[in-house]
Amino acid sequence: MTTAEPAAPGPAAPGLWRHGGFLRLWAGETASQFGEQFGNLAIPVIAVSVLGATSFEVGLLNAAETLAFLVIGLPAGAWIDRWIKRRVMLRADVIRAVLLAAIPVLWFTHVLAFWELLIVATAVGVCSVFFDVSYQSFIPNLVRNDQIGDANSKLETSAQVARIAGPAAAGGLLALLAAPLLLAVTAGTYLLSFFALTSIRDTEVAKPVEDRRPLMVEIKEGLSWVFHQPLLVRIVLCTAISNLFGSLVFAMMPILVLRELGLSPAFYGLIGSAGAVGGLLGASLSGRIQKWVGEGHAIPLSEIVFALSLFLVPLAAFLPALAVPLLIVGEFFFSASVLVYNIAQVSFRQRICPPALLGRMNASIRFIVWGVMPIGGLAAGLLSTGIGVVPTIIVGCAGSLLAGIPVFFSKLWRMRTLPTEMVAAPADDVPPASAFEPGAEPEGSGPTEPLT
Repeated sequence: MTTAEPAAPGPAAPGLWRHGGFLRLWAGETASQFGEQFGNLAIPVIAVSVLGATSFEVGLLNAAETLAFLVIGLPAGAWIDRWIKRRVMLRADVIRAVLLAAIPVLWFTHVLAFWELLIVATAVGVCSVFFDVSYQSFIPNLVRNDQIGDANSKLETSAQVARIAGPAAAGGLLALLAAPLLLAVTAGTYLLSFFALTSIRDTEVAKPVEDRRPLMVEIKEGLSWVFHQPLLVRIVLCTAISNLFGSLVFAMMPILVLRELGLSPAFYGLIGSAGAVGGLLGASLSGRIQKWVGEGHAIPLSEIVFALSLFLVPLAAFLPALAVPLLIVGEFFFSASVLVYNIAQVSFRQRICPPALLGRMNASIRFIVWGVMPIGGLAAGLLSTGIGVVPTIIVGCAGSLLAGIPVFFSKLWRMRTLPTEMVAAPADDVPPASAFEPGAEPEGSGPTEPLT
């Protein structure tokens, strides 16, 4: 397999530290990442400690948060390729802020129930589908092709800073405030993200109505492109299996920490914060690690590390006196290796994808790799009811280790540098890359779908 030389960067484009649009995106994302950490901690704590949810209900809540990727992930990608991505992100921020602000209001008026928490989690998940797919598809429109890896690394670094400070701050506030009030802070950070995004000036225009194909045709193009990239398919398969079994572990984490081990919500936040130091290290050193071991090697090696680190979670249940340090160490290595894995594979797929397919490519992959997570969350609830919380976590750890098989036995071990263009010719029913260039006429256009 030969790798094409990367195209020369445009001479007039600024570096990222002088790129106003990227800096605004970075600031907005950092604000929302801090809020998300509050929400990630507050919602399960509300379910377990405030509403007394069962292990099945906690699994159901975990499934609800990612259900939208399975249900609407594919059409969302096609819609996003038609729309202006920054506007999609703006609307998603506002809606999420309103939804999350409703929880403390319901709690304060003494009418908060589990089903209301479930509905809000599901609706926020729908908004997250549109925001996340738009966000990943927006980066290549905002920065140069050779800056994509650096942009992802910077964004993931700030996300890890949020994961360090966010849970610690949330844990401290939980010692003073009721958990529902943390969601009011989360709503505020989404508004900060909204205001940062409004100040970005980009040149993207909506896809002309006359150039749009039927929705199912556009969805098929995205899926077909992904499945005709053999190296990408192996990475997607590894990620999907890992997320499926990892969902069993993380769905049961609140039950294990708060109920089985009897730790306080403040300790729960401390574990996440201390563990995220590894994520910060992984994000900041990702580029160096890829140069050291090779871009191709970094993917299977990081999968091995994050799969093995998960086994420290059930070990904490068997060694309760060492539970906190074991969970911290596990979080540290899991976060560090996951960030190396994600930066390598996300940058790879962004580089090789034709610009007009970015939304559908990201949505197709999210449909597969995140669409399994609600299945895993629901399975965690059912399995824990039958065999218990800790055995369910052990099953999740074992499955996560087996998830590495598709990338272990692949050409990644022979590739220090990942390709910068399509690594396989598309099938006959997938238009060539030139067909997706701006201004190109789509082949085989059918009746126009309305903008919905």
